[in-house]
Amino acid sequence: MSIFTPTNQIRLTNVAVVRMKRAGKRFEIACYKNKVVGWRSGVEKDLDEVLQTHSVFVNVSKGQVAKKEDLISAFGTDDQTEICKQILTKGELQVSDKERHTQLEQMFRDIATIVADKCVNPETKRPYAVILIERAMKDIHYSVKTNKSTKQQALEVIKQLKEKMQIERAHMRLRFLLPVNEGKKLKEKLKPLIKVIESEDYGQQLEIVCLIDPGCFREIDELIKKETKGKGSLEVLNLKDVEEGDEKFE
Repeated sequence: MSIFTPTNQIRLTNVAVVRMKRAGKRFEIACYKNKVVGWRSGVEKDLDEVLQTHSVFVNVSKGQVAKKEDLISAFGTDDQTEICKQILTKGELQVSDKERHTQLEQMFRDIATIVADKCVNPETKRPYAVILIERAMKDIHYSVKTNKSTKQQALEVIKQLKEKMQIERAHMRLRFLLPVNEGKKLKEKLKPLIKVIESEDYGQQLEIVCLIDPGCFREIDELIKKETKGKGSLEVLNLKDVEEGDEKFE
């Protein structure tokens, strides 16, 4: 006896489903388990490692593929790969309560680890232990968002923790080499972006060693390139200005 399988049906196993509602209709994509979070956090960049198929469904579990006209109506295109990317980025990941709990716990730990890695106690310049950051995040009742990357959320956590404890991002140590003629004027423009000037040396060039907030790096880099027309240079001496030693605040 032959078994008829409709041509618009695809059977998949071991699937993580991401769902999105558009134009009054439901659209789903089939992903590999544990890969969706990796894509959203930027760890996984290969779409083929995330998607089981580049098809858009109305119901993954039944294997029902979305109609071309419905895709165009909802997304303005029938390019299934592009639609998959949209759903993957903005859709809602369908997981069991147990899976969701495990995922939230892992993301919570990952966020705390990033914060501990990027920050110090501003008075001592020493880093905090991850367990202390986790405790502080619980104290401020931080709620993990599964649709945001852990890096984005770590920056949010730092802002919130600043209101409750002595914490700031570890400063970067930079060296500027600037043409003497433009150097003095450029130094005044750079001052608001610099935390501490550690040394200045006027020779054939103006050499400045300083500490900055990492969030200002791009602005400083662009300012030097623009004002010196490419003659000035910027060198990163330390990504993190942290006191030496293994001691961490518990």
